[in-house]
Amino acid sequence: MAKEYSHTYDIDYNKTFALVAKMSTIRTLISLVVNKDWKLHQLDVKNAFLHGELMEEVYMDVPPGFGTIQTVGKVCKLRKSLYGLKQSPRAWFDRLRRAMVGMGYQQTNADHTVFFRQHKDHTTLLAVYVDDIIITGNDEGEIAQLKMQLGKEFEVKDLGLLRYFLGIEVARGAEGVVLSQRKYVLDLLKETGMLGCRPVASPIDQKIKLTELAGEKVDRERYQRLVGRLIYLTHTRPDISFPVSVVSRYMHDPRKDHMDAVYHILRYLKGAPGKGLIFRKHGHFNIEGYCDSDWASCADDRKSTSGYCMFVGGNLVSWKSKKQSVVARSTAEAEYRAIAIGVAEMLWLRNLLVELKVNQENQMMLWCDNKSAISIANNPVQHDRTKHIEIDRFFIKEKLDNGILKLSHVSTEHQVADCLTKGLGPVSLTRLCDKMGLVDIFRPS
Repeated sequence: MAKEYSHTYDIDYNKTFALVAKMSTIRTLISLVVNKDWKLHQLDVKNAFLHGELMEEVYMDVPPGFGTIQTVGKVCKLRKSLYGLKQSPRAWFDRLRRAMVGMGYQQTNADHTVFFRQHKDHTTLLAVYVDDIIITGNDEGEIAQLKMQLGKEFEVKDLGLLRYFLGIEVARGAEGVVLSQRKYVLDLLKETGMLGCRPVASPIDQKIKLTELAGEKVDRERYQRLVGRLIYLTHTRPDISFPVSVVSRYMHDPRKDHMDAVYHILRYLKGAPGKGLIFRKHGHFNIEGYCDSDWASCADDRKSTSGYCMFVGGNLVSWKSKKQSVVARSTAEAEYRAIAIGVAEMLWLRNLLVELKVNQENQMMLWCDNKSAISIANNPVQHDRTKHIEIDRFFIKEKLDNGILKLSHVSTEHQVADCLTKGLGPVSLTRLCDKMGLVDIFRPS
């Protein structure tokens, strides 16, 4: 292993960013797999970084214990990457990319970690996350050939059908595929001493409004570690996305009230550690979405919180809860900015499916519970009250005019994205979780 701390930028390395598959992409592929009745295969690449070829000229000292009289004062010139080099992840992915292209696969532009090959009605897809590879498609012969070719290029281990991926448990049954992180939750509760705590029915108290100076200071390192682990848990738990988004705002200077909010989330997880997303077969690949906003919800700077959740083929594949970057002067403006963010995500999903040759002739449907924002989007007249959101306005209007997008009103009661912008009571939260496809297959029947 190389000594990473001794590397110097522009001498030992240049670019270090390594591409990894977006979790939204993985969930979209799983939705396709369920709707098309495909199988999911998994491969693991052994010593992946050792396969990367260096673009830079890098020298290292002779490894300890290897030196002889002939090697005194000499250095080694590296031809391939080693673990510890900052550019190793990028070098490995570039090596894999060239191997996949050489096998006749195309790289998608929507997500560069996804490769696909089509021959007549047969499709084969591959997605990579560092050294974990997922393969799916309807051509079992091509999949077997791909595994064999990858085995010749690299040292790979065939893990069979996908069961466990990046700490996410994958269970497939008659109803569909369920993604959960039960073991991850139980390990987190055990680590924090919360296994025996009393559970609560909602992840955040509706009455509490957190502020920057809320109580005495707490251990920042412990707080950041807990929040970081909760952030990773949101990959399968959209029901905690909003409270985790709130507590993550104070990672630079955590206080007692912020830590109490984190423990409140853990108590909620204790009630259903095995809850996860279910992907069912719906027989279509339509893109639908919900977007919402909570105006001026942040007590520190009065910025609004946006939230959206996107469905592909009837299954939830993408969601986000995030504070807006500017202060909105009205509810309509806050909602309109949320619409713009939602439309951008839907267009990305559409581009991904089009590249994968999945039919996308139907309009994308976006639901919003604010009639004023919908009126602004459909009104061709420019008003003074909308000129400060002119870019978002024309961006949305263009998609409406082209027939790509349809914007419709939904009542707040049926607004699925509502739980991504504010704390809700147990009844409302449970109803929306059911609509998002959250189930607990580990709960006794």
